[in-house]
Amino acid sequence: MASDTDMAVTPTPTPASTRTPTGAGRNLLTDNPGLYEARFPDAGRLAGRWAEDCLRRHDAGRRVLDMGCGTGRDAAHLHHAGRRVTGADLSEAMLTHARAHHPGPAYVRADLHRFDLGQGAFDAVVCLDSTLLYCHTDDQLDGFLSSCRRALTPGGLLIAEMRNGAYFLGRGDLLDAPAADEFTWRGTVHRSTTTLTVDRTAQLLRRTRVWTTDDGAGPVEQRSAWRLLFPGEVRRLLAAHGFELLELHDGPGPRTEPPWHEGLLPGRTTDADRLHVLARVVGDRPTA
Repeated sequence: MASDTDMAVTPTPTPASTRTPTGAGRNLLTDNPGLYEARFPDAGRLAGRWAEDCLRRHDAGRRVLDMGCGTGRDAAHLHHAGRRVTGADLSEAMLTHARAHHPGPAYVRADLHRFDLGQGAFDAVVCLDSTLLYCHTDDQLDGFLSSCRRALTPGGLLIAEMRNGAYFLGRGDLLDAPAADEFTWRGTVHRSTTTLTVDRTAQLLRRTRVWTTDDGAGPVEQRSAWRLLFPGEVRRLLAAHGFELLELHDGPGPRTEPPWHEGLLPGRTTDADRLHVLARVVGDRPTA
């Protein structure tokens, strides 16, 4: 997908005296994949190219699972690079769009938190655009990693790209003020105001985004959250689930500034706002 995705969540109850925009809790981008692609254009398929480079550098086999495939752009890029790709997502709207607009991969509905798409069915699992961070709890993280290990053949790769929880230690530049954006889709101007807050108790980065349009429709509010994972946590989680860590770095990558391009090798620091993870299954895969 082209950027960090929004996931539908149950809105937190608010007092009756609090005015809430209409459509609170709706997921405007997930419900409208064409709008999502207009908001996050990716003509160069940067994330897909980065993932393919990782697969090639580590001699991965052809069978790839793109977990959280969204509209299917990256899955289709990997397919055209010669991979046998399965794209998985929880959103039926996204999957329908992917089948129609980015054919080639097999697209299936699956839950990130726990899935079973066949034991040893894949040589690599790719999880881009902070999709992994929609595992908010330790149980959900364990469910995701145990599902990946079951899905991967011995020696299979896990490739993930996401926000870096460590970036928010002592930094508030992304939290100081709401971020405004606007773009035009099908003749309608869409404007968004996004506010990020850190929930330290739950270890979550919470996002509230309010959409307005110039066509007279009422505002729509979306709420979502990412788990704030720290590099040390990532190392421990991977080791606990039978993965050998191959790479852990903050760039270059598809969402870094400057962005990754062909020929660049992974860095050695984990301080910037993105985190890139490559790990390999070690030992025999579980029997259940």
